Amino acid sequence: MNIHGFRLFYQVAKMGSYTKAAEWMRISQPAVSSQIKKFEQEIGIPLFQQHGRGIKLTEFGAELAEKAQNFFAFEEQIESFIEDYQHANTGSLHIAATYLPANFLIPRWAATFKAANENVNLVITTTNSKGAFQHLTQYKADVAIFGGGISERPKEIEWEELLEDELWFVVSPDHPYANKHISLAEMVKEPFIMREEGSSMRDRLFSLCQTYQVTPPKVALQFNGLNETIRSVMEGYGANFISSIVVREYIENQQLARVYVQDVHVTHKIAICTRKNEKQSLLVKKFIETCKQSLQKYSY
Repeated sequence: MNIHGFRLFYQVAKMGSYTKAAEWMRISQPAVSSQIKKFEQEIGIPLFQQHGRGIKLTEFGAELAEKAQNFFAFEEQIESFIEDYQHANTGSLHIAATYLPANFLIPRWAATFKAANENVNLVITTTNSKGAFQHLTQYKADVAIFGGGISERPKEIEWEELLEDELWFVVSPDHPYANKHISLAEMVKEPFIMREEGSSMRDRLFSLCQTYQVTPPKVALQFNGLNETIRSVMEGYGANFISSIVVREYIENQQLARVYVQDVHVTHKIAICTRKNEKQSLLVKKFIETCKQSLQKYSY
């Protein structure tokens, strides 16, 4: 079926006049009449009949006009749907994140992004470093937000650093080392409360001990979540090696205290990761921009 002829027919049917349809479509009236006749010949059924000085729809023409109305209304919806995707107003964005950014950064970013993009579906998966990169490389995620060391970065990943976070040793405010300056060898004699093996922070602590050639600490309690480790230290037992983003508020409220370990300054990269050599969708670009603007507004 000739869609152009079908569209001309619909405009003539809607306006009840070849002349008005021609004016609306900015073409000549004879051209409209000619195209309608060709369309009638194509389908083999009359669409209009003379009615005084004007025209009216045949019975078939009237029924076809109703279907044309639905057809072109749906066409407008499709065009709007495509435009929304082009301008990133709808769709789904899958984000894989390691525990630190998932719990302490992404909630704010997601809320800000959703406020400006209500019809976009955000799907956030919290996992460890290996899992975040696997989600990205296996096309299960559009973006990965990673907190960890540069050495863990896969070659096939495009890495953009968002911020550099300090790692702190923390204890309860009543601990003998609270707010004191001590050596690393003294610090690691304390029992530590940490997350499971394979967690980025635990690996960084053991790597630090290897670098300074001191015996790694005893992990006295092990949890799968950050909040559990923090609460246990707050209760007065052991120490933790943790992101300043996570514990800064607790320290300001004097619920935890820092231990200043001499000659040790360790940082943690928070990065946004995408697949290398792949053109980013507008939706991904908008989310990344939201993250960057949020970091400019709030300092850590």
